[in-house]
Amino acid sequence: MQYTTLGKTGYRVSRLGFGAMRLPMVGEGEAARVNRELAIPMIHRAFEGGVTYIDTAVGYCNGDSQRAVGEALKGWRDKIVVSTKNHEYKDEKTWWTNLENSLERLQISYIDIYNHHGLNWERFTTDARDTVSTWMRRAKDQGLIKHICFSFHDSNENLIKLIDYGYGDSITLQYNMLDRSLEEGIAYAREKGVGVVVMGPVAGGRLGTNSEVLEELLPQVKRVPELALRFVLSNANVGVALSGMSTMQQVEENLATASDPVALTDDDRAVIDEHLVRLKELANLYCTGCGYCMPCPNEVNIPHVFRLYNEAKVYGLWEVARKAYDEWRGVSGKRADACLECGECEQKCPQNIEIIRQLAEADEALTR
Repeated sequence: MQYTTLGKTGYRVSRLGFGAMRLPMVGEGEAARVNRELAIPMIHRAFEGGVTYIDTAVGYCNGDSQRAVGEALKGWRDKIVVSTKNHEYKDEKTWWTNLENSLERLQISYIDIYNHHGLNWERFTTDARDTVSTWMRRAKDQGLIKHICFSFHDSNENLIKLIDYGYGDSITLQYNMLDRSLEEGIAYAREKGVGVVVMGPVAGGRLGTNSEVLEELLPQVKRVPELALRFVLSNANVGVALSGMSTMQQVEENLATASDPVALTDDDRAVIDEHLVRLKELANLYCTGCGYCMPCPNEVNIPHVFRLYNEAKVYGLWEVARKAYDEWRGVSGKRADACLECGECEQKCPQNIEIIRQLAEADEALTR
């Protein structure tokens, strides 16, 4: 296992972290709970393989992730850095209740990495800087948390502003082969001594599938999930890559990848960079996702349809794109088959895309 120091925290941590958001479940709907018989052996195998960082949150796995992690931590607490999150930004009583519940569910007396959940610049300036930060500091003074940190969902510019403000010892953020928008901020964080934890190295599962396009990038790496993890680990500015593992096979494969001291050579990285730039330029020929076509009079979510279609067409991620299109979960608006062909979107598109025709093509291709 490869290890690194996580910025200002001073913790020596494994570069592979266990993301406890996608633990195997049993049951249906809101009654579903973490399958302990599968999940706990997986977590223990990761610990045995050298993983020393685990991340969870209040709402993960129908609110059961923290409890399962707490059970798995028995006998391991002194070897593991525990990260969790608090999503409350308005009500102080709720914020403290979340913290107390996390400590109780995790069965620990303190949390190593305590994150503002989903912080952005607006939320920081409106709520966190002058209010929630005082609750955080009080909890730290009481020994309930060791380090004030945050998970981040915002622009590169605002990431750099947060780093310059000097708030937070580590940042958990999105970074993968399909989304490199925060690459500059990641480098800046390391320069300023802020630890970087990457969530979604396989792009929320989109890179957890087969792709003839991506499988041909490097002859020595045949599986796309391995390529995706190696890509993140090859960035020296990244401290920890969190993998949301849900099977023992994923645990074993990720342990093998993260134990390889050469994640990717400089030449490998250059090859990937060249191909990704070319693919991104090709994707932008179809749609840049600017959103000028919206709103649609019949509520078709045009940018989302095109994102799925472009990732499938350009990156070869057909299986995951078709599944996402079929399920259409957590997405506002309607699919392409709701298009009424009014033409309003085409009048607003700065790329002059034939949106009506391409929506029909996308719907046909994604419903095969």
